Order: sequence, then C-alpha cells, then structure tokens
Amino acid sequence: MASIFTKIINGDIPCYKIAETDDFFAFLDINPNAKGHTLCVPKKEVDKIFDLDEATYNGLMAFSRKVALAIEKAIPCKRVGLTVIGLEVPHTHVHLIPLHTMEDARFIQKEKLSSEELQEIANAIKAHL
Repeated sequence: MASIFTKIINGDIPCYKIAETDDFFAFLDINPNAKGHTLCVPKKEVDKIFDLDEATYNGLMAFSRKVALAIEKAIPCKRVGLTVIGLEVPHTHVHLIPLHTMEDARFIQKEKLSSEELQEIANAIKAHL
C-alpha cells in the first residue's frame, strides 16, 4: 500500500509543494516544529534511509541542501537543522527545520498555521530556489 508521502507525490493528497525533480519532492510539514519546516522525500518509496541505494541517498542529500539554502533565505532563523527519524511514516524523509533555539528541534513543540500562512511560507521558499 502506498505511503501517505507517495499519495502526496502522486497528487492524491494536497500539499504545500516547495520543489520537485524527477526523483525527489519537498513540501511543508503541516504540523511544523517551526515556520518553514519542510520534508524532503525520494519519490522511490523506501522505508529506511540507509536502505536507499547510494545514488538516491546522495541525491536526497543534495536536493535537501538546495531546499535548506532556500529556507534560510526565506525564513529568518539562526540555521536550518536536518534530522532523519522516520518512525512515523514508512517512507524515507528528511526534516529541514528553521532553528531559533534548540526547542525548535524538539518534536513535541508544534506551530499551528493556517492554510494561508502555509501557502505564504511555501511561496517565499520557492522564490529562493
């Protein structure tokens, strides 16, 4: 069965898309730790990041870097943190989180944003790609 991320990639579930290539997809997390919290995923559905083939793994890191650089330009923050946890969805994904304090990296703190705010954030990040 397709993961929720595959359904997002296929357009079956709406998202706030940031970027897309033939192999990768980036979109805003709808339960963000901080404004601009973005997920980068390979289009190939693989559960664990270290089960990706080397080319896809390296491609995901390069794609995530480009998106992180755009986030830094669009969202005022001290830096963009990267984390891979992967327990909540069985589809490899990288979290890119704009950080102001270490609390922003904790997954118990969530921002509540309206759909308008999410769209504004997505547009701001896309403008820097």
